Amino acid sequence: MTDTAVTGSAPATQMRELTVRGIALGGIITLLFTAANVYLGLKVGLTFATSIPAAVISMAILRYLPGATILENNIVQTVASAAGTLAAIIFVLPGLVMIGWWQGFPYLTTAAITAFGGILGVMFSVPLRRALVLDTPLPYPEGRAAAEVLKVGAGSREGAAESARGLWVIVWSALVSAGFAILTQTRLAAAEAALWFRAGSGATGIAGGLSFALIGAGHLVGLSVGLAMFVGIIVGWWIVLPILTAASPMPAADVATWAGTVFRSDVRFFGAGVIGVAAIWTLAKIIGPVVGGVRSALAASKAKRGGVIVDVTERDLPIGLVFIVSLGMLVPIGILLWTVIAGGPLAGSAVPLIAGALVFVLVIGLVIAAVCGYMAGLIGASNSPVSGIGILSVLAASLMLVGLFGRGTPPETTQALVAYALIVTGIVFGVATISNDNLQDLKTGQLVGATPWKQQVALIFGVIFGSIVVPPVLNLLGSTLGFVGAPGAGPNALAAPQAALISALAKGVLGGDLNWAMIGWGALAGAIMVVVDELLGRAGRLRLPPLGIGLGVYLPMTVTLPVVLGAVIGSVYDRWAKRQSDPEAAERFGVLAATGMIVGESLWGVAFAGLVYATNSDAPLALVGSAWEPVALIGGTILFLALVALLYRYARRVAAA
Repeated sequence: MTDTAVTGSAPATQMRELTVRGIALGGIITLLFTAANVYLGLKVGLTFATSIPAAVISMAILRYLPGATILENNIVQTVASAAGTLAAIIFVLPGLVMIGWWQGFPYLTTAAITAFGGILGVMFSVPLRRALVLDTPLPYPEGRAAAEVLKVGAGSREGAAESARGLWVIVWSALVSAGFAILTQTRLAAAEAALWFRAGSGATGIAGGLSFALIGAGHLVGLSVGLAMFVGIIVGWWIVLPILTAASPMPAADVATWAGTVFRSDVRFFGAGVIGVAAIWTLAKIIGPVVGGVRSALAASKAKRGGVIVDVTERDLPIGLVFIVSLGMLVPIGILLWTVIAGGPLAGSAVPLIAGALVFVLVIGLVIAAVCGYMAGLIGASNSPVSGIGILSVLAASLMLVGLFGRGTPPETTQALVAYALIVTGIVFGVATISNDNLQDLKTGQLVGATPWKQQVALIFGVIFGSIVVPPVLNLLGSTLGFVGAPGAGPNALAAPQAALISALAKGVLGGDLNWAMIGWGALAGAIMVVVDELLGRAGRLRLPPLGIGLGVYLPMTVTLPVVLGAVIGSVYDRWAKRQSDPEAAERFGVLAATGMIVGESLWGVAFAGLVYATNSDAPLALVGSAWEPVALIGGTILFLALVALLYRYARRVAAA
């Protein structure tokens, strides 16, 4: 490559790139997307990639300002996507509330856990850029898509017009999504529909939420993952659940409570076994390419030290600085861990605990950075199974603590150990989520002629912005809506599925009462699913990712069934888009419509939490009582499906314009 950017005649070094206004705009977009991702992750257990919508919004705004360039737009989406991705820390931290260690989310501690892991994720991914972005055939689907959006917006007046139309698609989808969510809070339309019934001597059911966010999430994860989740629904809810409920006589409660109790105590651990095997298999498959990529990076660094001139589009942050910052971050992490231990039952073992944790963060963090970066390049940041990495991480951290303390400790010591394992996992999870996103952004930068070190600085700003936003949003949602299974959870409590599972695993390992039997059966099923997926891949058929199947088993059906529907709708839309004169642009409008659905409902969810707090009522907007429920269910379902159809019809009309 030369110093000339991909779209433009001026040298890359003379084009606006890392600007104050770009970082500021990225920070503003961060406020929206991080809040939306926190809410969606706590409700559904999924988050969405923010690169493409951030790029569209950035282009629509910066085109009115003088001197805007494709490189500056790239910095905006880099900041926003890093911060939005960091919201995945909510897959771990709510567990500290669920186990009763935290009553809320202390701002400084929550922000520190998030920031320290995120900055380490940036540092660890710097030496991997050459290995996993340049010298690799990895497709980086989302990175390439974001680059195409930026090129179209910068290349012509038509591209600027497309970004403006795309912004309107996001806005209208968000307004409709939020409007319907408000309607469900008035109780005039149902929020979900469920039917539970006996199946022989057992029980099962069918349930689905009327949620635009879930439809949008399904579109973004794609048909392969959507169908895998449907297989998980079949396995978990319609095979395993009836068998287990038949073996557990029905209590005095109703069928729904019976099925729900057995699901939470047994079926979800079956799903955890599937997820664990899927994560281990992924690691086993990619360890070879990762090692080869790191060797390539070291060879390139050696060539640079030998005097080879490196183009500005190839310059990373200096490896010496990366090394100093990475080691330097261990100091505040050690102080953070000391504050967790000081004055508690673990204070007498502070030195080995902190030393072991720092080695764990450094070694496991490096491995996870490489693994997550590779997975993002292979299947995209949205589909990368970082939650599986979190599960393996908390199991490793808990086993490390068992090695130090053994089992059978007093209850207060066990609780402190569980909390410590979760906090260490939270730091490592920050590394995982950011490295999962960073290399995707760096691929976008490579394709548009960006300067890597400037992007890497922007990524650090994104981590800082995300760390500032995540704690207050978590506090608001936790104190008003609460989390399922946590003390004081209200009727609108959020499931926080990964946090519930990760905290349950830590408690089970350290307390010695983990449901190993169901995890073992799930692991066996996961191994079978891995074989099936590999056979489908070799036969050239649509694959069924085992992790998607595991999520379908583990998550509530009210969450997963709409995601499956969204994946099917998205597939139908994409088939239509492929027949258009500009199929890539047509597909992008579908992605933007799905993103708007997620953002609208998710932001309303955050606003609703504020309303609950202000009114001290769990149903501040309710207009009707239970007598209206049949009308709300039938009418709400019809209205929901009609609005989904109208939004996709609008997206198609704009795409064809």
